[in-house]
Amino acid sequence: MSLENPQRYTVTAALIYANGPIHIGHIAGCYLPADIYVRYLRATGKDVAFISGTDEHGVPITIRAQKEGITPQEVVDKYYGQIKRSFEEFGISFDIYSRTSKPIHHETSREFFLNLYNSGNFTEEITEQYYDETARQFLADRYIIGVCPVCANENAYGDQCERCGSTLSPTELKEPLRSMLSGSKPVLKATKNWYLPLDRMQPRIEEYVNSHPEWKTNVMGQCQSWLKEGLRPRAMTRDLDWGIKVPLPDTEGKVLYVWFDAPIGYISMTKEWAEQQGRDWELYWRDKDTKLVHFIGKDNIVFHCIIFPAMLMHENNYILADNVPANEFMNLEGDKISTSRNWAVWLHEYLNELPGKQDVLRYVLAANAPETKDSEFTWKDFQTRNNSELVGVFGNFVNRAMVLTQKFCEGKVPPKGSLTELDRAVLDELAQFPDRIGQAIEQYRFREALAYLLDLARLGNKYLAETEPWKVAKTDPLRVNTILNLALQISANLSIVCEPFMPFTAEKLRKLLNTANITPEDATGTAFHWINAGKADLLPDGHALGEAVLLFEKLEDDLINQQIAKLHEAKRMNELATKTVPEAKPVIQYDDFAKMDIRIGTIVEAERVPKSDKLLKLKVDDGTGQRQILSGIAKHFEPEKLIGTQVTFLANLAPRKMMGLESQGMILMAEDRDGSLSLISPDKAVWNGGTVS
Repeated sequence: MSLENPQRYTVTAALIYANGPIHIGHIAGCYLPADIYVRYLRATGKDVAFISGTDEHGVPITIRAQKEGITPQEVVDKYYGQIKRSFEEFGISFDIYSRTSKPIHHETSREFFLNLYNSGNFTEEITEQYYDETARQFLADRYIIGVCPVCANENAYGDQCERCGSTLSPTELKEPLRSMLSGSKPVLKATKNWYLPLDRMQPRIEEYVNSHPEWKTNVMGQCQSWLKEGLRPRAMTRDLDWGIKVPLPDTEGKVLYVWFDAPIGYISMTKEWAEQQGRDWELYWRDKDTKLVHFIGKDNIVFHCIIFPAMLMHENNYILADNVPANEFMNLEGDKISTSRNWAVWLHEYLNELPGKQDVLRYVLAANAPETKDSEFTWKDFQTRNNSELVGVFGNFVNRAMVLTQKFCEGKVPPKGSLTELDRAVLDELAQFPDRIGQAIEQYRFREALAYLLDLARLGNKYLAETEPWKVAKTDPLRVNTILNLALQISANLSIVCEPFMPFTAEKLRKLLNTANITPEDATGTAFHWINAGKADLLPDGHALGEAVLLFEKLEDDLINQQIAKLHEAKRMNELATKTVPEAKPVIQYDDFAKMDIRIGTIVEAERVPKSDKLLKLKVDDGTGQRQILSGIAKHFEPEKLIGTQVTFLANLAPRKMMGLESQGMILMAEDRDGSLSLISPDKAVWNGGTVS
């Protein structure tokens, strides 16, 4: 069961491979939910360590290095910096964002391995693993490609199918198998590795999993599926050159399995953070009053709920995860997000192209989070939620309250007079929102919590619409004071409860309300603390407000259409990149080629053929005179730009009529993979009529 009243929290977000930039699927999957949860805990005064970093030892690192023609170390250095900056600019508030290439992680991982080894918790097994005879090395699961046994995807990896999300092993793949290193078919070859005997631990793991019926159904379902099939020993070492070396004699070319060392990264990074802060790291991993929560995507459930807990159980003195709130996947514009196909909204590009709109993306991803099933991001929905909800509801209410106060109360918080029944009902409703939002967050229902937040803004809009202070001002200015006081108190509460979801908006709203000049009345250090949320006296009478500016701005169609076009252009370029060179035509003899009279000429006239969208009529100087050639290139060239250009043409092609005009030859072109045409011209001026041989 979930730990009640923990003294502290250790919150982790999955270690992402440092082999490329991060996209919205990563953010929606675990990083944004984790940040909302942590920001809420901090706002309520909890002791939290928020831990994450980059996983720098996985096979995807070496694959990226091969593609970019650089070393694995250069790959991780490049992408660690980019990912870290993106998280910081997006407002993901890690206490530490580190990396598994650091010495402290290598030391911690080797120590962990040796502890298990020395206590007899590994078994040594010689098994047959796939080997690339051309590349002369054993293949990690990710280097093996074959047909998925679940969905028949022909490009499934040996550890996972990206199409259906199934977790696999290489032996489950159907033929034909091929190596990503050389493309050749791998063979089985004997090798020794160290295995964690999960089968022996199944009773303890079952007891652990079954003690948490509160886990999300997708998490529990996947765990129970593995347990029902029966756990099997899992190799904790691999035959690779890149990674943490196995700390045993005669193990050259062997490293720790990435899913052995990666979760240990949470521990090593906590050590690093604790040392920097002068804290005791063991309190966050070994104290029974600490609540451990792993935020991950659904493809990591097994590793965090079965394999990592099994490792910690063997150590005996570590706490186990209290909850693992894994999200499903987020799709994009009707298709699965794919880094290999460049079908993604990349966070660093979003931050550059839509500056100052971090909270719009945070809001949309949280509102459409894949908490119980796969969800979908579309740019049109992004636009609609921004314009209808953030601008039309949240921003509209705050702006109305600010503008009306400036108009009727000189920009200062007016005194609250006698309350009507409606006023008291609104204040009663206001008081309930912080608990509603907080309870939903604590139960990992972030979409529900965000919906409550917007409902609070709707409450403010409804209150202004019902009380109509702009009309009442003509007859009862004291009543206007009360209405606007309550509207501003709702705005002040919004600045508190929106902070976990939209921290940049919370800061902007507090500047509008000028809260920095409000003296706190309790030990929290600020009146704008979650403990005070729901109160109707956050802003004192007479307090001067800041300048009334808009919290959000409307997104126009042009901006959204640009992003949609960018996506489809990326898809088009990816499809082109996979095109292969056309097969060669049947062999001909030299005598066949010699019959063709290929020459150089200069275009002296060019115009479109009436009633044809394909043909251009060209006059070509062939050295003996001018000839007319019709060419189907009108969609690729502007006629006037062709005049004076030397071209290659087939001079002895039999004349033929097209659109009532005679063509006396053929202009030769080169076709690119995207279907575009290029002229075949000499690299220097050649006399007209010169032959090509």
